[in-house]
Amino acid sequence: MQSPSFWNDQEKAKGIIAELKTLNGVLKPFEELVKQADDLAATIDLADEMETDEFDDELREAVKRAERDFESFELRSMLSGPNDHCHAFLTVHAGAGGTEACDWAEMLLRMYMMWAESRGFSVQITDREEGGAAGVAEATIHIKGDYAYGNLRGETGIHRLVRISPFDAAARRQTSFASVDVIPEIDETIDIVIKDDDLKRDVFRSGGPGGQHQNKTESGVRYTHLPTGIAAESRSERSQHKNDANAMALLKAKLIRMEEEKREAEYAKKYDEKGEVSFGNQIRSYVLQPYQLVKDLRTGHEVGNPRAVLDGGLDGFIESYLRMKLAKGSDLTKA
Repeated sequence: MQSPSFWNDQEKAKGIIAELKTLNGVLKPFEELVKQADDLAATIDLADEMETDEFDDELREAVKRAERDFESFELRSMLSGPNDHCHAFLTVHAGAGGTEACDWAEMLLRMYMMWAESRGFSVQITDREEGGAAGVAEATIHIKGDYAYGNLRGETGIHRLVRISPFDAAARRQTSFASVDVIPEIDETIDIVIKDDDLKRDVFRSGGPGGQHQNKTESGVRYTHLPTGIAAESRSERSQHKNDANAMALLKAKLIRMEEEKREAEYAKKYDEKGEVSFGNQIRSYVLQPYQLVKDLRTGHEVGNPRAVLDGGLDGFIESYLRMKLAKGSDLTKA
């Protein structure tokens, strides 16, 4: 960065700055931990030499502070994947079940938006398909924040809800399913080449619920990658040009995620974890009736207050998933 020619290639320079930011996100806290350890050792030695207990309270507070900082550092160090530092696209799909499933999909959408906002991340809805009577059939949000993808990648999978249906006059208990897919927003410095012959581009009317939201122009854009069948679309912007850019960015992210999933599948075979990141695997249950419990079926982490979870309280589930992956990674290293 101190080279006089550093800014001659601005795209390369931006990539190096982004890399430095990622490295400093781990190295700076580590250096601070080392300093805290040295200060603690010096204080203990001083207390021993003076044969006094006047430093006891100070030491207890310093130890507590160091433990908190270490836990925070440990969590950050778990986010070591090649794309973990990236922003994220999160898509929620309603499962079978009509209005019930669409309502559950919107509840999940709200949960992730509240989690992101509590972290100070920015959130934008890039695509939304209404569910008819209520909720959403499918929606995608763009979450911008440091390590958004690394934190959310474990949310990919099927989420199950059990509750008394608000849409059933007989007030019967219903089970609903919705799927969540999380992909990284690939840095602009990463060049992904997609041949024009491999692309199909469609435009469509971005109809909303009516009134002011109704868009009668063909501003929606959908790209389909013909070799893989992967599609991405955007309809949230009034401008076709902006929707085009959003759809292409999402398509590139999906293609990168597909390659990442292939690598993860090979990794998972070593633990006989068939389909851990696949679309059809149920990962978490949210039970509102006949008892109150949210439980992750992979890690065993559970919370007895579903409302707090649905209001964005996901940190416990995210951390337990990261620790599980870290532990299995350590097992693989030993093997």
